[in-house]
Amino acid sequence: MNTILKTAVRMNGLRALLNPVKNMVSLTSAQNPTLVARNLWHLSSQKSKLHSNLCSCGCGGSRGAHTKAEKELVEFLTEEILAERKAQKVKAIPTELDGFKASLNGAEVSLTKKTDAETITISFNVNHSVDTEAEPEIHPDQDKPEIGELKSKPAFKIDLVRGETTVSVLCSFVTPSDQDDGYNDGFGIDELSIYNGEWNENIYSVSGEVLDSYLYDLILNYLEEKGISNEFVEKLSDYSTAYEHSAYIGLLEGLSKFVSNK
Repeated sequence: MNTILKTAVRMNGLRALLNPVKNMVSLTSAQNPTLVARNLWHLSSQKSKLHSNLCSCGCGGSRGAHTKAEKELVEFLTEEILAERKAQKVKAIPTELDGFKASLNGAEVSLTKKTDAETITISFNVNHSVDTEAEPEIHPDQDKPEIGELKSKPAFKIDLVRGETTVSVLCSFVTPSDQDDGYNDGFGIDELSIYNGEWNENIYSVSGEVLDSYLYDLILNYLEEKGISNEFVEKLSDYSTAYEHSAYIGLLEGLSKFVSNK
């Protein structure tokens, strides 16, 4: 070891040995300026290569950590989540709907109202509830035509409970094209049953299609008196749409985290 290097080690200790580029500059700048410049260029080039190898998905890893399909999927999901959040009309799902308290469990939604006489529970599942057959409304008179949202219209069950007895009414949304009788009902009765205790497969139920038409209308009037009107069911659709949209965004975020290994 020459005298200059020995002096550098004594003065700077281990730090001098751990920083060879700095030592090289300080020790050889006077002797070979060209050599110093070349080594500095090489170091800068390596640093640029290191940054160019960073993954563009935002995970902070190297490009070798993810496949091409994974990176493309994460990039798309990032943009899709931002777009869906921008289109989201309801940011926080209400805990109540017209006096019915909401209970959310995954895709399941229950709306409950209790009185001294009875308990009314409306339950539905948002899975596969978006009306994909109906085309979204388009507003062509705007500068940038906007496509309206797809509505969630789930089938729903209404349970009216008094003591041990339950009247259960299965309902679904109807469209004007489904009605040829001149009525403008927003929902219809699919099935009706009454039982004591817990429901089981032995319970008799009757299809709404074979109910006497007058009885059918009287039951709808009865439900309307309980607060379950066409207007309420339209609000139920809005509620389901907001919750389904929120669940969809959550699914996209979960998929993005899974693919990017976060």
